[in-house]
Amino acid sequence: MDHTEPNEPDFGRTGYVAIAGKPNVGKSTLLNAILGQKIAAVTYRPQTTRKQQLGILTRAGEPGVSQAIFIDTPGIHEPYHLLGERMNSEAAAALEDADLILVLVDAARPPDDNDRRLAEAVAEHAPRTARLLVFNKIDQVSPESLEAHIDGFAELFTEVESIRISALRGDNLAELVDTIFARLPAGPPFFPPDQVTDLYEREISADLIREAALLHLRDEVPHSLAVRIDQFKERGDTGAYIEATLFVERDTQIGIVVGSGGEMLKRIGTHARKEIEAMSGRKVHLQLRVKVRKNWRSDPGTLSNFGFSK
Repeated sequence: MDHTEPNEPDFGRTGYVAIAGKPNVGKSTLLNAILGQKIAAVTYRPQTTRKQQLGILTRAGEPGVSQAIFIDTPGIHEPYHLLGERMNSEAAAALEDADLILVLVDAARPPDDNDRRLAEAVAEHAPRTARLLVFNKIDQVSPESLEAHIDGFAELFTEVESIRISALRGDNLAELVDTIFARLPAGPPFFPPDQVTDLYEREISADLIREAALLHLRDEVPHSLAVRIDQFKERGDTGAYIEATLFVERDTQIGIVVGSGGEMLKRIGTHARKEIEAMSGRKVHLQLRVKVRKNWRSDPGTLSNFGFSK
């Protein structure tokens, strides 16, 4: 990432920080925790994050204003369709653009094939970029197992400074943030101090709707689900009106998403509406419908229409 050389003596530190890891390791949870507010969808299911999203943390201090621009990335994994390949490409692009990489791993489990893919991706796409090995979920593992797992990861990521955290519980997050800022290059902020993400509410709302669906639906549906915002209108004092379409890949999945008497779709809508209202700070009227787009995860044209570029 190129930076303009500072012309003033009171610049702080500013740079891009890629949060990289395998699926379901806690990347979005960590981003939300660092920012102190929810901007990224979080579920217990892997591959909740499908695209890059920026989270911007600005802080004043000596010698000046500093800014860490976090890049939340899709989990690096073995792809089984074109969508998976493009998700991996999104993650690789973030590695190439970063000034610092947070290599986030699950301290509660030993390294697996996806962790090895992560190590290979970092070595291939960012061989000279500064990195920090972050052991997440230390609240979910015994001290004995933790040390054994750490030894395993040390063989994948050699000579890398490490820190142990719990993104969910907040352990050592302040120390992590201090370490991140200390590793960034000197320079002026890139974004206004009150900006926390690069996405508009429309885009975040789509992710929060999909988050609600992932949390409520059975295993055979969630990863074949996409969300498109069809209308997003401001209605003054009455809040916002949102229409969205949930796309599935097979006709049989419509009934699962809609549910008996429309009960499941209503449950998804209620959950999503509350999350969008909490994010936006205003009332929201949300209207959902379901359509089939057969095998969309392997169709280049549909992927492009849904915003998954090559």
